[in-house]
Amino acid sequence: MHEINCPHCGKAFKIDEAGYADILKQVRDSDFSQQLHERLELAEQEKFNAVELAKAKVANELQKDVVARNSQIQELRAKLDAGEVARKLAVAEALSAVEKQRDALASQLEQAKQEKKALGELAEAKFANELQKTAWAKQQEIQALQAKLESTEMAQKLAENTLKDKYETQLKDRDDAIERLRDMKARLSTKMIGETLEQHCETEFNRIRATAFPHAYFEKDNDARSGSKGDYIFRDHDHEGTEIVSIMFEMKNEADETANKKKNEDFLRELDKDRAEKGCEYAVLVSLLEPESELYNTGIVDVFHRYPKMYVVRPQFFLPIITLLRNAAMNSLKYKSELAIVKAQNIDITNFETELESFKSGFDRNYDLASRKFKTAIEEIDKTIDHLQKTKEALLGSENNLRIANEKAQDVTLKKLTRGNPTMAAKFEELKNK
Repeated sequence: MHEINCPHCGKAFKIDEAGYADILKQVRDSDFSQQLHERLELAEQEKFNAVELAKAKVANELQKDVVARNSQIQELRAKLDAGEVARKLAVAEALSAVEKQRDALASQLEQAKQEKKALGELAEAKFANELQKTAWAKQQEIQALQAKLESTEMAQKLAENTLKDKYETQLKDRDDAIERLRDMKARLSTKMIGETLEQHCETEFNRIRATAFPHAYFEKDNDARSGSKGDYIFRDHDHEGTEIVSIMFEMKNEADETANKKKNEDFLRELDKDRAEKGCEYAVLVSLLEPESELYNTGIVDVFHRYPKMYVVRPQFFLPIITLLRNAAMNSLKYKSELAIVKAQNIDITNFETELESFKSGFDRNYDLASRKFKTAIEEIDKTIDHLQKTKEALLGSENNLRIANEKAQDVTLKKLTRGNPTMAAKFEELKNK
């Protein structure tokens, strides 16, 4: 039982465990709902701020592209204006030369008229003929200069049109590239807001794991014992446990390399090394680097010329590349199964040969130890026999000495002992008499 005081009247009343738990649950549910509502509002505000920040970033990039394109347009217009001025200057110089020649011819003609008056009719006719020839030649020269001037103008116009078409084509290509990048950013950045490229790929795979890849393994590579590791490893097996295909994945996002803008080729060598160390059949680089590259924007690019069984793909082709490689490997699954059986048989034979060699080496080692022990025992027996033989010889020598000593003792008499010793002979004689 619990005692509760009323907050209004101050009256205390008792309540059982069930009622107390119900009141406590109501209070907790209310607090939890309020906190949940506040956190949802905070998450919604953070999401809104992230979207606004992404929009501002895209708008800033587009503004930079527009400024760069306007700068190029101004530069092209300046070049076109400079070409127009050069063309007009060339025309003016050509006209000035023609006008000078015309004035010279007019001066010569006037001089010829003055000389004509001074000469006779014959000389006048002859000079007129020569003057007419000279005038005709000058006229031909003027026509040639005019034709050359027209040809120069046509070449200048053709060059201007070619230059204009070239820069218009470049501007159109740049506009197309800007639109393509804008479309790509619109398609990719929508999925990348609030999540990394790795999380995006993992989410996409887990979304279809149960239906498309029920026996597949797709987890982060956490084994860094060799000094490096990839991002994810994909392995798929059939119901008997035979491996169908294995892929080493590396994810590279453009935002991850803001300090140094690296290229996809900078990561291929390390990816091939990780693939070989982890025993994977294929290697795939999922990359957002080099967004302006038309080669990588095609979606799936094989780099077999640099490293075997390696692809570079955009994130939207992450699941298709897994499906393609898995379906291709399914055709060779039968041969892989047969190869696994042959390998298992070879392993059994190898194990039998290994055990046989182990038995032979163990038996040889034990035989060698026993042989050495037996040889040592024989040597010890030989040593013991030699020692006993020496002991026997020593005993036989002692027996001979004892026999000689005994013979000498048996040969001892009082007569011999007292011979040459009258004192001892007198003593023994005295004792004998007593």
